[in-house]
Amino acid sequence: MTIRALAFIIILTALSVSQAVAQALIQLKDPGVARADLLRKPDVGVNVLRVELQPGAVRSIHQHDDVKFHLFLPLTGSIELTIGDTKTAAVPGQAYFIDKGTPHGFRNTGATPASAYEVFIREPKTSASK
Repeated sequence: MTIRALAFIIILTALSVSQAVAQALIQLKDPGVARADLLRKPDVGVNVLRVELQPGAVRSIHQHDDVKFHLFLPLTGSIELTIGDTKTAAVPGQAYFIDKGTPHGFRNTGATPASAYEVFIREPKTSASK
């Protein structure tokens, strides 16, 4: 299976998860930013998170050196996404590609909570590499 096919399947899976299903939100170090694990499949190298941002909350600039790439999928609210030196008003329903090791962060620019999915694609962990 190609990376693109896998990413497409994961996106469809993530979008089919009902927001009504209660997932435990974990508060991140950034105030007003929390995440819920929706899917963890280390054997195929996929992790899907839902990120919740309170009004004005900022997910500080960070990078992932342990991924091939990841996708940022805004769901609700007003989110400004920074990838490298580029700031973008992230549109709900669009997908944003972030390559391995690229500094990025995001913030809620609106007056209501905002949310997004993040899909991480890594090398699969086989039983020998666990």
